[in-house]
Amino acid sequence: MTRSGQEYLASLRDGREVWIDGERVRDVTRHPAFRNTAASLGRLYDLAHDSEHSAELAAGGVHRAFSVPRGHADLVARRRAHKIWAEAAYGFLGRTPDCMAAAATAFTAAPGVFTTGGFDGADHARALHRRMAEGDLYAAFTLTNPRTSRTAAGGPRDGDDPAVRVVAEKDGGVVVRGAKMIGTAAAFADEVVVGTIEPLAPQDTEQAVSFSIPVATPGLTLLARTSYEGRARSLYDNPLSSRFDENDVLLVCDDVFVPWERVLTYRDVDAAFRMWWHTPAYVNLVHQAATRFWTKLEFLTGLAILLAKAGGTYELPPVTQAVGRMMGRVAQAKAFVLAAEVSFEQVDSGRGGVMPGREISYAQRIMAGELYPAALREVRQLAGGGIVQLPASGEDLLHPELGPLVRRFLGAPGHGAEERVKLLKLAWDALGTEFAARQEQYETLSHGAPHVYLAQQAWEGDTEACETLVRECLAGYGLPSDETAPR
Repeated sequence: MTRSGQEYLASLRDGREVWIDGERVRDVTRHPAFRNTAASLGRLYDLAHDSEHSAELAAGGVHRAFSVPRGHADLVARRRAHKIWAEAAYGFLGRTPDCMAAAATAFTAAPGVFTTGGFDGADHARALHRRMAEGDLYAAFTLTNPRTSRTAAGGPRDGDDPAVRVVAEKDGGVVVRGAKMIGTAAAFADEVVVGTIEPLAPQDTEQAVSFSIPVATPGLTLLARTSYEGRARSLYDNPLSSRFDENDVLLVCDDVFVPWERVLTYRDVDAAFRMWWHTPAYVNLVHQAATRFWTKLEFLTGLAILLAKAGGTYELPPVTQAVGRMMGRVAQAKAFVLAAEVSFEQVDSGRGGVMPGREISYAQRIMAGELYPAALREVRQLAGGGIVQLPASGEDLLHPELGPLVRRFLGAPGHGAEERVKLLKLAWDALGTEFAARQEQYETLSHGAPHVYLAQQAWEGDTEACETLVRECLAGYGLPSDETAPR
């Protein structure tokens, strides 16, 4: 059954080891660096558990992301659930619980990928999906090796690689040691899936281990980056970063014991790679991300329109054109989602249901990484200098001496200073703060480096059709002296 927000928040008080600014965080639901974002995630659970959106978000007692889609209608239903949660955070929470839920569902749709000559993780993949669905669990994932690892740098095997690797076997499981980067939202999750989405070298079998363990597992430490929520002055001054900073952690395993039943792939570099690319996992992740990206562009476009209206420039032809470009980008983002659904493919000859079309899904990641910075530039142009010349804090509006000055000089015809400053503060949080810079980086690299997904596009795209058109053209004419040449 789906959990309430309070039940979700209670699950985070489990003794997990999270560190920030040299401090061990005892309770992420109460710490000023995490508590507002935890509450925002709790509200997502409430939407599914008991709200007017419950029927769209859940079916059969579980979130729709846990259901294997059997046709186009099921993909649409899942996307509508993604959209509701995306709109609740205006597109700024990337790795909400439905993200890894969709990937876990993909694992169970093609469990044969986890069966190899040396290890069979198929039942473990099914158990992961069942555990998450029945418990309505939130799983994060971390798939990136530290840049100093020998695999990332192509360096020699030296026995001291910092990437997560197997260092011992025991009767009941394995012991892993090392680190993984970019554990987005792991501090707020129940479990974390550890693996690798990029190809490993053939000799790196000790790194070719994938598993899912509770965040509170002994020996597992999460080192958080700067908290933008913690630096936020107030909801008025930082309306986005104060509530939607999912944080990113460095995950460190200090001889962590992983039971066999939680191991998904083991000492097989092909299986560690294939679990993401030869199941629907990656395209399911993109389906959620693309829906959220569409929502985020809707938000930025609405922001652009309100900024232009507040500045009295909305009717000017160049501004109208800029808004038209923004609306075109929203339609483009929406089109990628709908096209991926319509071009769905069967999984395991239909035995594993269907998944969004791979070619469109991979293309969406290319589009999003290039389009998001362009959209930001458009909104910045419409915002002008107003987003820079702002009161340091909303407290200035309440000050007996400063308040009248702010109201006198920062208001505009038809727009009082308080509401205008509020809008501009929102714009700055979306465009210019450290939180905004992280959002831009996230949209560029959230599903892997370009050299990974661009290669997948080349492999999966219909290059033959492109070549055929050119070959047919070349076959239609010869040298100038040839009688078929035009006169």
